[in-house]
Amino acid sequence: MPVSKPQKSISKKTVKKTLTKKTTTKKTIKTQRTKVVCISHKEDTDGISSAALIRQAFGGDAILVDYPGQMEAIQQVVLDKKLKSLYICDLGLSKNTQDKFVDIMTTLRKNKIAVTYIDHHDIDPTIVKSLKKIKVKVIHDINECTTVQVYTAFKSKLNDHASFVATCAAITDYMEDRPIGSKLLQIYDRQFALINATVLTYNIVGHQKDPDYLLYLVEELADSKFPHDIPNTFEFAQIQVEKLSQMIAKVKQGMKTMKNLGYMEILDAGVSGAVNFVMGLSGKNVGVAYKERVDHGIYAVSVRGSKDCKVHLGKIVNILATDLGGSGGGHDKACGAIIPKLKIKKFITELNKKIK
Repeated sequence: MPVSKPQKSISKKTVKKTLTKKTTTKKTIKTQRTKVVCISHKEDTDGISSAALIRQAFGGDAILVDYPGQMEAIQQVVLDKKLKSLYICDLGLSKNTQDKFVDIMTTLRKNKIAVTYIDHHDIDPTIVKSLKKIKVKVIHDINECTTVQVYTAFKSKLNDHASFVATCAAITDYMEDRPIGSKLLQIYDRQFALINATVLTYNIVGHQKDPDYLLYLVEELADSKFPHDIPNTFEFAQIQVEKLSQMIAKVKQGMKTMKNLGYMEILDAGVSGAVNFVMGLSGKNVGVAYKERVDHGIYAVSVRGSKDCKVHLGKIVNILATDLGGSGGGHDKACGAIIPKLKIKKFITELNKKIK
């Protein structure tokens, strides 16, 4: 009968070496870059919808910010050791922030982070060139809203409902008449799309101080919910409509005019809701509404132009705001700015001069 060979005893040194190797492997796994993050604009449907479609396509987390908060949010994300992919949506760059933005993107790319920048605001062509040079994927078209561009770029990773989310964003950004936006709108009953887009907008504007609710909207839209199917959205929209109806009388009483624009300081509502009333009731081609942010010592400014406005407001506001120590920009007939409190009158005066 064959005798089995005695097994070799394993030394303590070998056991220790094996355990050390396993521990090292576990640590390596823990530090692997796996996180997907989307930083998007929190103040309108286009930003929220962009974040929703990125979530549907790639998963990950959403960080919602306003224009003044975008650089701080991006700087925080740079510190995340698990970050693998970063998507930045609907956050226009101003002359005051664009160089710093490129510097941060350069740091991310050196760390092999995949970065995709998607936007429709006017951007300095040299900045676009700099971003592409460091291999940032830039998706930029001033003729379509950001969500439509997200939908078009990642359509293969999205479901059929994503086209409706993009349609709502195009409507609320006044871009449903653009080449792709208009085709998307044709898929749906116009009134059905309009009422859903409006309900969504009023819920976003009315919850700007409730970040958890805004993230909830991102999740619901990513899960293919129609805005009218999200609980209590109609009821909340009705409250916002009542507030806006009261705004009409306030604008009539408090609005002031210059040769080329109407303007008004807003004390108890959002500027984006009031600015169209200022433009319309003033009889001018441009309306300006501004509201003080007490904690920052600045004014948040919203600017709107009518169809008869012949200048690109976003370009003008970008340069003017930067010259006054603020930041701003946007598209041709809808844009915004952050202006130091002491410079707001000069901003309005200079803007009036540049509109002809």
